[in-house]
Order: sequence, then structure tokens, then C-alpha cells
Amino acid sequence: PEAKQTISQLKKQGLEHVMMVTGDNNDIASTIANQVGIVDIKSDCLPEDKINVLKNITEDARPVIMVGDGVNDAPSLAVADIGIAMGAHGSTAASESADVVILTDDLSKVSTSIQISKDTMRIAKQSVLIGIIICILLMLIASTGVIPALLGAALQEVVDVVSIFSSLRARKSKEVIHLK
Repeated sequence: PEAKQTISQLKKQGLEHVMMVTGDNNDIASTIANQVGIVDIKSDCLPEDKINVLKNITEDARPVIMVGDGVNDAPSLAVADIGIAMGAHGSTAASESADVVILTDDLSKVSTSIQISKDTMRIAKQSVLIGIIICILLMLIASTGVIPALLGAALQEVVDVVSIFSSLRARKSKEVIHLK
């Protein structure tokens, strides 16, 4: 039921192309795709067909995210740049092959996990930049001889702690997602 809203959220997050790759027959796949707003459909796919679809995606359309829940999806999840397994009623094989396992059968968690990933990367980059800027400032000050070597070494530890505390901002997420 949450598929249409999830597809909309994914597009708002910058996903340019959403494709349905399924083992279901074309009539079922088309009906569902039309309901949720997916135009590109690959139906009647065996596991090797799904892999071929993923391998044929051009470099400019990457990274590729594959979401699946069954044994037939496990190879595709492993081949995709990012494999997301829906874990509540899915197969163990899919969960073992994926990079991300969502522990509930709620597709909205896919867009949530992507947002968490983006936020985490943004915070990590900011934290590294904060550490670099503080180090450069301290090195410039130390080069004047104002800071003794022992104090400079202690200040380096302070820089490390500031960077670590800045990185901990990524823990704000309340979602439970198992990342491998």
C-alpha cells in the first residue's frame, strides 16, 4: 500500500529512474506499475534475466539500487551497487546477499534508508572538514612558535575528539536498519 508514496519520495530524493524488474507476468506487473507510477517494466524475469538487466545499466545511470525479498532476488541484490532486502517475510538468501536489510515489510523504509545514508555521508564529510580546518589553524598558530610542542600534541587529541563528537550526530536516526 505504501509503494506509490515511496516511489514519489524516491524521486524527490533525486532518483532519476525507477524500474520494476519482476518474475511476475506482464499483466500483473503492468497493473501494479501503473498504480504506483513506474513506467519502465521488465516482467517474466528469471534470476539471470534480472542480473542481465542490472549489468546492462550504463555507468552514467549508476549507482543502481535493487530492492528485493525472495530467493530469486538474492543474486540481483548481490550484483546491484546497493542491494536492499525486505527482511520480515523475505528469504534468508536475500538478506545475506543484500547490503541493507530492512526488518519490516514496509517499502517506505527504502526511502528512509536512502535518506539516512545521505545524512550519514553529509555528516561524515562535515566532520572530516571540521578536523582538517582545526588542524590547519593549529598548525599555522604552532608555526609561529606560540604553542609548545607538548601542547600541540595535546591539542591534536582535542581535534580528534571534536571530529568524533561531530560524527556522532549521525546517530540521531530513530530507524532500525541493519547495515552490513
